[in-house]
Amino acid sequence: MFEITPSTTTGAAGTLEHYHSLTSQLTALTAGEPDIIANLANISAVLFEHIDNINWLGFYIMKHGELVLGPFQGKVACVRIPVGQGVCGTAVATGAVQRVENVHEFAGHIACDSASESELVLPIKYQGEVVAVLDIDSPNLNRFSKLDQQGFELMLPLLESLNWHSIWKPHAE
Repeated sequence: MFEITPSTTTGAAGTLEHYHSLTSQLTALTAGEPDIIANLANISAVLFEHIDNINWLGFYIMKHGELVLGPFQGKVACVRIPVGQGVCGTAVATGAVQRVENVHEFAGHIACDSASESELVLPIKYQGEVVAVLDIDSPNLNRFSKLDQQGFELMLPLLESLNWHSIWKPHAE
């Protein structure tokens, strides 16, 4: 059994060293496992356990032109999010990371959990198109720093290397 504990990660929580360590361990955890859903489930569990001050972390996957809830940790979530709406939909529409200090000031924010105050969303690309997003919510205002964004961006090559072709169809109808 593969286990990631605080003693197996290096660096203080929230440091680039910590994010590097988590990325290395997630790479080892997913190595050789072809099932994308199993990998996303394990990744969301590990990150939720090892990232401080968050109340929701998970994936939304592009299906038929909209984001559909994938593996996550936290309270019950919105199931479908249209492209261009909310923080997640904006990340898809722009293809860019969205770091929101106060979700209540984000035009069109979709409140799946009323406790969420700040949010970080990273688009995951496969063959040049956004196939999913990693969505992280916090009950704290201004939770996500530029360093946190950089730390999560370190994980994008791993996330983009997963077996997306098993579930993704370009321009799926």
